[in-house]
Amino acid sequence: MESIYNLIPREEIKPPKQERHQSQFRSTVKNETKTNKSPNKTMGPAKVQVNPPGEYLTKRSKEPQLPDKTDFRYTDADKSRPPVPRHTEKPLMGIKSNKDFVKTNAVENIMSVPKKPAANFVDTAKGSTQPLEPSGLMPVYTKKKEFGKVPNYLQQRNSEVKRAQEEYDAYIKEYYRQGAMKHLTGTERNSILDGLKKNWQEIHHQYQGLSVVTDTPPKKARKERMEAEMKQLERDIELLEKHKTIYIAH
Repeated sequence: MESIYNLIPREEIKPPKQERHQSQFRSTVKNETKTNKSPNKTMGPAKVQVNPPGEYLTKRSKEPQLPDKTDFRYTDADKSRPPVPRHTEKPLMGIKSNKDFVKTNAVENIMSVPKKPAANFVDTAKGSTQPLEPSGLMPVYTKKKEFGKVPNYLQQRNSEVKRAQEEYDAYIKEYYRQGAMKHLTGTERNSILDGLKKNWQEIHHQYQGLSVVTDTPPKKARKERMEAEMKQLERDIELLEKHKTIYIAH
């Protein structure tokens, strides 16, 4: 719509600028950038110490300095045999001995213990033998000193279990002496077990006679009740069969 008032110049109103976004990780990035930088990484140090003109690089000055030369000696030189005598050395002459080497050798062989042959096994058709002990075919663990013995930790555990059982037996005997508990004999325990098993068999027989379809609430309730009774009887039977010694509190 054209109007004369639109010809009048108006003051331009600039909208306010929004605040510039600044990341919350700015300080972290700055610190990481500073730590990862190392001075003189590409161009080298700004100033390098130069040797004086008199100390110029000479031939073989960079070669490693070897230790002084010493005479070589084997580690087992003490075990080696003495050297062969030289042709200029004269042997000792005129030494005689009354020893009968034939009889001495015979006596030593008669009195000596025969050597036990090494345990080997043949692994090829041509008769190649290999030592038996490192092959894994021989039970080497049976030669250990502690083989066949009870380990120390099992002995300690058995002693702790025995001590705990003795303390429990003493505690029960004390209560039994005071009349607070009654010991259930073997005959009573067997009769209770027979009664529990008989009750379970009767309920199980009734449970087998239930209808397959439980479409009414009374049928469902009766089935759940019989299942709960059988589970309780099974727990009681397991408890009595597991423990031979039973005490009943008055």
